[in-house]
Amino acid sequence: MRASLLKTTLKSLFFIQRPVCIEGPPGGGKTTLAKEVAQELDVSNIHVHLPLRKVEDFGMPKFETDFHSFTCPDWFPAEGSIHDTGKGGILLFDDRNQADADIQKVLANIIHERELNGKRLAKGWQIVSTGNRKQDRSGANRVLGHLRNRETVLEFETDLNDSTQWMIDHQVKPEVVAFIRFRPGLLHDYDPNRDANPTPRQWVEGVSDVLGSVTSEAEYECFKGAIGEGAAAEFTGFMRIWRKLPNPDAILLNPNTADVPSDPATLYALSGSLAQRLTVANFDRAAQYAERMPAEFSVLMVSLALKRDPMLSSTQAFIQWSLKHQDVLF
Repeated sequence: MRASLLKTTLKSLFFIQRPVCIEGPPGGGKTTLAKEVAQELDVSNIHVHLPLRKVEDFGMPKFETDFHSFTCPDWFPAEGSIHDTGKGGILLFDDRNQADADIQKVLANIIHERELNGKRLAKGWQIVSTGNRKQDRSGANRVLGHLRNRETVLEFETDLNDSTQWMIDHQVKPEVVAFIRFRPGLLHDYDPNRDANPTPRQWVEGVSDVLGSVTSEAEYECFKGAIGEGAAAEFTGFMRIWRKLPNPDAILLNPNTADVPSDPATLYALSGSLAQRLTVANFDRAAQYAERMPAEFSVLMVSLALKRDPMLSSTQAFIQWSLKHQDVLF
């Protein structure tokens, strides 16, 4: 299930407090998605990383005369606790598939009884878990059958358009976005037999965040350590093209005379670079240049620009441009 549909589904299930587990390969953004759903619903979010927990972290015996009860951890959103604000929230158990069987049993009981050590889960709280798959060989254990039978498991699939939109919304560097559009197969190419793999998480944290922070001579080694040798080599080559591109500002000043590259890789890079600079004020000039580009790159440039700034669609220049490309857009 792609991220946009998964978000919508998770929001719908929130209102009936249906327990959900989001499963998928490492680095796709499962945890981020769950946290963003809580933020968009304007509810609380409690993040519990299960592989670091022990059974005693869920409550210790408390002896009182000849009898004993169990304590309840302060993070648990029990009725009457500081987390019981009336708005509800998402109790996120992260990496549950890496938890051992004893922890899974505790989680299964919380899901089934909606309580922990006699303390009821506050109203309006949904239990959401995340987990990698066993076939990814990323530390996932077998999930106990009675735990899986008490929740809805949704498989998270990486989608190019959803990932591109997320990257643009979160200011991921345009050269990374342009490269991903050029080589979509490298967006999420996880292979457990490799030491490093290109994943959405690594493109953001290991590539975009590193660009501009280290010298160009050190970039390849840094990228290789994040996304692997093959993807790093391709991206480094793409960056050499990016850095030799015609000045996008000069193109926008002279859209009818500026050179139009013929190499596909250069056109991908230029489309991404121009898209980052398009505004309501200069879209008419950008459209003039776009009409001189091959149709697919004209559409790519405008599409990336619209993802960043939807207001561009209200310009007269966009309306005229879209009429010429309605066979592709509609």
